[in-house]
Amino acid sequence: MSFADEIQKYPAEQILEQMANTTTTQVEQALAAERLSIRDLTTLLSPAALPYLEPMAQKAHHITQQRFGNIIQLYTPMYLSNECSNGCKYCGFNASNKIPRATLNLDEIEQEAQIIHDYGFRAILLLTGEHKKMEDNSYLAAAVRRIKPLFSSISIEVYPMDTAGYQQMVAAGVDGLTVYQETYDRDLYKELHPYGKKSSYDYRINAPDRAGKAGLRRIGVGALLGLGPFETEAFYTGLHAHYLARHYWRSHVSISFPRICPADGGFAPINPVSDKQLVQMVCAMRLLIPDAGLFISTRESAELRDNLMPLGITHMSAGSCTAPGGHANQGEHTEQFTIDDDRSPETISETIRAKGFEAVWKDWDSAFLNAASM
Repeated sequence: MSFADEIQKYPAEQILEQMANTTTTQVEQALAAERLSIRDLTTLLSPAALPYLEPMAQKAHHITQQRFGNIIQLYTPMYLSNECSNGCKYCGFNASNKIPRATLNLDEIEQEAQIIHDYGFRAILLLTGEHKKMEDNSYLAAAVRRIKPLFSSISIEVYPMDTAGYQQMVAAGVDGLTVYQETYDRDLYKELHPYGKKSSYDYRINAPDRAGKAGLRRIGVGALLGLGPFETEAFYTGLHAHYLARHYWRSHVSISFPRICPADGGFAPINPVSDKQLVQMVCAMRLLIPDAGLFISTRESAELRDNLMPLGITHMSAGSCTAPGGHANQGEHTEQFTIDDDRSPETISETIRAKGFEAVWKDWDSAFLNAASM
């Protein structure tokens, strides 16, 4: 059993029909429910739920305060390489794009990591393209070991691995994984990924299952919003997170909400997602999985990110740069996409405090795990 099997139980046509036929009574019943079912998720993601955004937001805020308090975790991405052999049509790192390519060596990685550490970050997200240089995972494992003394939490958002590969990452010091399915629409996925290893829909969609079996502490999922229709992409994202929370209860599940940003290649959203729909999705995910980490990145504007804070967001990126070595050598390499919120980490931290929240730079410490095993 895997999520590739699970998703087949919920045909898109059935989900869209349920949403189209949702009544206001069903929305009110879902809002009153102590625990949401998957059927309730279709209700709260339906057009009928849009007039109920305010009570959804209030309940999402209340649940988040109960589970997480006023804490918002800060993290930042660090790109190790923009070399890639995949043909993803929406990505600036697409192998067909004629851009300068670079893969940082270990000394450059440590230099970049030290700058990020000096900003105050103790939680970092490592990213790469998918290239033959990464095939045995040894490069990534060496990078993690080199910078581990600087960070309490290291997550990765890279190419999918087999279970042994994820076990290799855990052994090196990785505790978190994010894998965007990009789109849960199998036919659209095939169209948008014409070549490269990433063209395998099933291998990618089952990557979080393999990470759960490998014992990763945190597993994050998401769809690249703007590709497939909002309603089905949001539903399948929630279904995926719900499935993982039930099957890999030792791992903490998180959800991200990335919307397509401008990138080299000029790809435009196929199904643009409005701010109102994004709010609807954030609130629905919090109501579905009260303990999930909800991530919002610097893809979004400063104003929107500030307004999303009270609705269930627990993690925010700051000081982002989407080019390899971008902190040490600004402007030298092509970015994967253009960020919107370019405020400094300290400015974002001050804004979080001004909103009545506490900005946390350090997620956890491995000493807790060591103590628990004694």
